[in-house]
Amino acid sequence: MEIDFTILQKNELFSGMDPKDIGSMLSCLGYHARKYPKGDMVWRVGSQIGGFGLILSGQVQIIKEDYFGKRSIIATIHPGEVFGEAFACAGLLESPLAVSAGEASEILFLQVDKILTSCGNACVFHSELIRRLVRMLARKNLVLNRKMDFLSRRTTREKLSAYLLSEYGQKKANPFLIDLNRNELADYLSVDRSAMSRELSRMRSEGVVDYWKNSFKILDFHGLE
Repeated sequence: MEIDFTILQKNELFSGMDPKDIGSMLSCLGYHARKYPKGDMVWRVGSQIGGFGLILSGQVQIIKEDYFGKRSIIATIHPGEVFGEAFACAGLLESPLAVSAGEASEILFLQVDKILTSCGNACVFHSELIRRLVRMLARKNLVLNRKMDFLSRRTTREKLSAYLLSEYGQKKANPFLIDLNRNELADYLSVDRSAMSRELSRMRSEGVVDYWKNSFKILDFHGLE
C-alpha cells in the first residue's frame, strides 16, 4: 500500500518532517498498513497488540463494552490521529478496548518498541520521536479528562449541555458539526438514546439549541448552564 506522507505530517510524531526523512524513518521503525471496510473490527477486546495505529484514511471508533455487552464510544479517531499508543507504551500485550472502523479505513501500524529503542543505525530521529510520543500521551490524557467531565454530570441534559459547549469551544464556530451520529453520541455520553432525543427536542422547543443531523447551533448559552 502506498502511503501518503502528507497524512503522516498531520500527526505530531511526523509534523514538520521532510517526506524523504519520513520514508527513511518508517523503514527503520518497522510498519505495516492494512485496509478495513466499514464496520470491520480492527481490534477486539483481548486482541494481541505490540504497537499502535495511525489513521491514513477513514475513521475508527474506540469502544468499551461492559460485562452485559453494553457499549460506550470512548473516542473517534480521524486521519492523522493515532490509537492504542498508551496501551503499547504501557507494555500491555492485549487490548482492553475494542476498535471498530466507523468508515472504510486505511491504518498504518507502528511497533512501539522500535520507537523506544535506538536502532543500530543510531537514527537521529529517535530521541525526537520519543519526546513527541510523550507529549501525545499527555494530550490524550486531557481528552479523556474531558470525557470524564461529561460523564460526571448527573442528568442527560447536563451531559448534553457540557458536550455541546465543549464542541463549540473547540470548533470556534456556531453552528458547528459534531463527529458523532445520534446512536454514537448516546454511547459516548453513556445515556439512553431515546431519552437523549427527547431532551434534544425539549432544548430545541425552548429555543436553547437548533440542529439538523450533525450540525448544531447554540441559540441561548445561558440555557446550557
